[in-house]
Amino acid sequence: MSALLTRMRTYASFVRISHSVFALPFALAGAMLAARRVPPTTDRVMWIIVAMVAARSAAMGFNRLVDARFDALNPRTASREIPSGKMSPLEAAAFVAVSAMVFVGAAWALGPVCFALSPVALAIVFWYSLAKRYTWSTQAFLGVAMAVAPMGGWLAAGGRGGGEPWLLALAIATWVAGFDVLYACQDVEFDRAHGLQSIPQRFGVPPALWISRGLHLATVVCLAGVAWIVPLGPIYLAGVAGVAALLVYEQSLVSATDLSRVKLAFDLNGYVGILYFVTTAVAIYVG
Repeated sequence: MSALLTRMRTYASFVRISHSVFALPFALAGAMLAARRVPPTTDRVMWIIVAMVAARSAAMGFNRLVDARFDALNPRTASREIPSGKMSPLEAAAFVAVSAMVFVGAAWALGPVCFALSPVALAIVFWYSLAKRYTWSTQAFLGVAMAVAPMGGWLAAGGRGGGEPWLLALAIATWVAGFDVLYACQDVEFDRAHGLQSIPQRFGVPPALWISRGLHLATVVCLAGVAWIVPLGPIYLAGVAGVAALLVYEQSLVSATDLSRVKLAFDLNGYVGILYFVTTAVAIYVG
């Protein structure tokens, strides 16, 4: 039993399962907005959660697999599962394949539209892991990959038309791209030495920080814009104000001369997703 638990912890660490709080709350928020008149069934909510966790696990596993060579060279990432020998590349590839199949199966359970779009969603989330080899806008591609979450939640709950999912998708795209720019500032010298591209590598750390701030400002504007389309009331707007405060604090932790608190700033984003989900749920079902 202890060996099984150890292996489970290895897999959870491999895909950073705790980081599911980044995309999952926005997927559920998209579903809630689509189903605000008729709440979805318990089964449908379960399949949405399974689909999101499986898609994210496949994407993160693919990222770790294709980046294993670079992770082994970078002191910051050398302790990850594949470079450290805790997991073989073959085992990682099998994990990615199984996660992708679970995602497609969950999409099938959610309906023909979700099933038909599932290969497109996988292609988008996998591409991010390769983008840094070809373009400096790699953080933007991560934002696009994560924007799949609210759109997927909207479609899975039966939503078809409307501007809400597009604004929510743009909000998560700019939010994720913004905090990934901060995270990438740690690896500017490593990226330059190994031919990898990113916004900080292309423009330098000081301009990259301003780009990140601009992206997070766009996030708040888009989240507030949802309330312009859907009358969600003051509770929702208070949640958006809370998200704005968290993002301001996150940005205050990082400067061009001090990157020592980048991880703390990154981890704050888990609270952003949870806060937005809870206040949106209260606004829809209580407020």
